[in-house]
Amino acid sequence: MKDDSYARQYLRRSQEVVEKYLSAGMPGLPELVETTVAALRGGHKILIFGNGGSAADAQHLACEFVNRYLLKSRKALPAVALTTDTSIITCAGNDFGFDQIFSRQIEALAVKGDLAVGLSTSGGSPNVLAALAEARKRGCFTAGFTGGHGAALADLCDHLLAAPDDLTPVIQQFHITLGHLWVDLVERRLAEKQ
Repeated sequence: MKDDSYARQYLRRSQEVVEKYLSAGMPGLPELVETTVAALRGGHKILIFGNGGSAADAQHLACEFVNRYLLKSRKALPAVALTTDTSIITCAGNDFGFDQIFSRQIEALAVKGDLAVGLSTSGGSPNVLAALAEARKRGCFTAGFTGGHGAALADLCDHLLAAPDDLTPVIQQFHITLGHLWVDLVERRLAEKQ
């Protein structure tokens, strides 16, 4: 690279986000792990959703729960990404509006005690907010992954994991790092003898 100063600055910014989160005591993560473990041990499922890159993260994390993460032999864990069924998404979007593509699925699939996890880098995605509101109505636990300005999302979440930054790609990098750690810690806890 001719000028690597931009690359170094970008990587340092990503590193600083993690350091700030660590310094703040990892807010939301320990509680989310406990809630997830309790929900899964209670026979409940995880419903994950978001838009764009957050939709991809939702699918990625659901995959890690269903298949496995680091433990070679463990049972599959029930997690569903609400971002994958194009027929449901386009039907709900057409009939009820894009703001309802996740809340309709929550209405159909969620039961009391499930865990609904919304990903929104801005914290203001209307369809994510609507789904979390519907999940709360149904007695689900709720969690959100967001960025530094996720106040609207915070009001609907039992557990909030917020990247201390406002740049979307940096927030998304933080989300997948934290998401992997979430899956890892849950997997390890479930492997412990009760």
